Amino acid sequence: MRNQLLFSITFLLLFLLGACGSEQTSQEQGEDQQLKIVTTYSIIYDIAKNVAGEEADIYNLAPIGSNPHEYDPLPEDVKKTTDADIVFYNGLNLEEGNSWFKKLTEVAGKGDAEAPVYRVSEGVEPIFLESKGLEEETDPHAWLDLRNGMTYAENIRDALIEVDPGNESLYTENAETYINELKELHEKTIEQIASIDEDKRFLITSEGAFKYFGEAYGIETGYIWEINSENQGSPQEIRDVIDLIREKEVNGLFVETSIDRRSMETVSGETGVPIVGTVYTDSLGKEGTDGDTYLKMMESNINVIIDGLNKE
Repeated sequence: MRNQLLFSITFLLLFLLGACGSEQTSQEQGEDQQLKIVTTYSIIYDIAKNVAGEEADIYNLAPIGSNPHEYDPLPEDVKKTTDADIVFYNGLNLEEGNSWFKKLTEVAGKGDAEAPVYRVSEGVEPIFLESKGLEEETDPHAWLDLRNGMTYAENIRDALIEVDPGNESLYTENAETYINELKELHEKTIEQIASIDEDKRFLITSEGAFKYFGEAYGIETGYIWEINSENQGSPQEIRDVIDLIREKEVNGLFVETSIDRRSMETVSGETGVPIVGTVYTDSLGKEGTDGDTYLKMMESNINVIIDGLNKE
């Protein structure tokens, strides 16, 4: 109860600080008519950037390298969300930690049904969690299937047209170009993974984020923990994945860029199976890395996974 009260007080303070900042910003910007977009994490930010082009000012909430499952909004986040013409979020159980996104949108005046807040995963066929007690909760990592990335782009396009119909042709053209790039990579990935021996197609990661990827590309998946909460595995979870690795005779392990490596290093040490690659899941890479856009991040993941699975 005490933690909930502190959280509510924090959001009230954020609202007051954000409101003041918003007034200053509107005075400073004056004639600025750019469409103002807020996204909850970096992957949606990049997709929205590709669809909106130069017509929008896009602000992202959870920064690169952070965990969008759990996030503490800043005063600037409240201000930007309050001023936004449109807000994009993933849904599917991603922005649920401490109900941070729900509380943020309510404080920013975006909590009612008429507010321009859009779930970009609308229309995605959800995969449900497997852990005991969580079977009715959805796995949020739909973007790791490139077909779902295309759906995200289509939903963003449609939302932008609804809010800003004057630029419909621009959004349509941008989305078509971008979706074609994603489709080309998707088809290439199917061909590449089909060339890997079936008994080698088993992907072990720290978080169980690759179920959508596995279903799309014919790869079995395993993990230490199923969804990010504490970013570390319990002793039982580590024992379970060690048993799975030995049963499936897995030759290589993978660790995520936004995850503490120590749990997977423990698994590697116990099994003698090396960590053969680093993959992106909940966040893009920093600018200048091989994962600093959604397309590059997926291409990097695919190359790393194919190389890792092919190791003897």
